[in-house]
Amino acid sequence: MAETQKPLLIKRYASRRLYNTETSDYVTLEDISGFIRKGREVQIIDLKSGDDLTRQYLLQIVAEHESKGESVLPTNVLNDLVRSYTTGVHSVVPQFLAASFDMLRDSQSKMVQNLTKVPNPMATVPGFDAMRKQQEAFLKTIMGGVPGWSGKADAANSEHEPAAATKESDELRDIKAQLAELQKKLSKL
Repeated sequence: MAETQKPLLIKRYASRRLYNTETSDYVTLEDISGFIRKGREVQIIDLKSGDDLTRQYLLQIVAEHESKGESVLPTNVLNDLVRSYTTGVHSVVPQFLAASFDMLRDSQSKMVQNLTKVPNPMATVPGFDAMRKQQEAFLKTIMGGVPGWSGKADAANSEHEPAAATKESDELRDIKAQLAELQKKLSKL
């Protein structure tokens, strides 16, 4: 996976344009966000001063998603973050957040492993296999953008059943369409 690669180096020019050193072209914040969603680490450096601007740009990406109504962090968490800077506890908060996200990734990975574990005592329940496949497709759709989650357990099972993989991809498309419809309805509320 991309985790073993060195960070993608992005240089910021005096004009504030961002330059991808691997592909030799200019990129936007949305491009950088896409790299990160795919699991790639990035490092953004000011060309003139050599300062590391990565944190500033990552915070800007989060702020842009928040301004579009894509709530990344609940208001109470944002309030607590601001308080942590004013109370001097800020040295604990980053470590706590990092540990929390690590635990989230680990638990998601374990949940997928448990769904695909063989033998499973629930496998004797009528309709369990269809339900398991639906849950796996749903998790793959939801978690696909989360760094550190690959869904490889599902891919390993579908290699032996090409027809099942096609059926699952159709189911995945249906679930994505249903999720998109739900998101439209929620945004109207």
